[in-house]
Amino acid sequence: MRLPYRSKLAAASVLAVLAAGAAFADPVPDAELVVNEEIELVTRVAPGPAVADVLTEVYSGWLYRESETRAMQMDDFDNPAMVFVDQGLDMWDTVDGTEGKSCASCHEGIESMKGVRTSMPKMNGAATDLWSLENFVNDCRTERMGAEAWKWNSNDMKNMTSAISLQSRGEPMKVSVEGAAADWWERGKEIYYTRYGQLELACANCHEANAGYMIRADHLSQGQINGFPTYRLKDAGVVSIHQRFVGCVRDTRAETFAAGSEEFRALELYVASRGEGLSIEGVSVRP
Repeated sequence: MRLPYRSKLAAASVLAVLAAGAAFADPVPDAELVVNEEIELVTRVAPGPAVADVLTEVYSGWLYRESETRAMQMDDFDNPAMVFVDQGLDMWDTVDGTEGKSCASCHEGIESMKGVRTSMPKMNGAATDLWSLENFVNDCRTERMGAEAWKWNSNDMKNMTSAISLQSRGEPMKVSVEGAAADWWERGKEIYYTRYGQLELACANCHEANAGYMIRADHLSQGQINGFPTYRLKDAGVVSIHQRFVGCVRDTRAETFAAGSEEFRALELYVASRGEGLSIEGVSVRP
């Protein structure tokens, strides 16, 4: 699936640009994320067990953004993602499938989803597989509603996961990496530190070793996922966690794993554990 390029010279030249030739883009030291002037979100925390040996502090990607982008997320009227959240809220009450049910038929109001996003991904009920939020949504659709599964990065899925994520806004991220999830976490960690593609870059090269620098016009953050789904200005739409993973791997000039694959679900678990304690921002704004 991956196409590693064995020339160390290529990797060295790219990292030289990151580490030496790029401008600094350190997180803003005193910025505070308060949404609608009332919801205070945690954007910096002491490192948890997953990163205690490699990071001195954990930062939300919001802190690396320009002031205009940060401001968009601080008011729901200015946040372009809220249009898609509203569509997800409408879908929550919409009957679909052969069973004549909507999401609300079983779960009642969508506020019942508070806290759900904080623990994703996690093992399914049978503890046989690691599921992302998208897996749980599709399981409800196919098994309870008699409806067709949504594609991972379809607009319907992203609208629904955005609406569900919003219910956990302000809640701290805390995924389980114990028991059956432990092997998935180890697999995700291996992927995070594996070099991919012609450029031979790992997630860690950008988001751990060079966080705080700029590459071309983009700020390199720690790559935290507490803000996903996110409205990406570059794409003029909502982007899922796995959609961003796909883009990152392709940037290394490699073939990528598929959204929803075991590899990306494992990586999602590991990356989520790196952001333990950060507030769920759902739904954030990024460049």
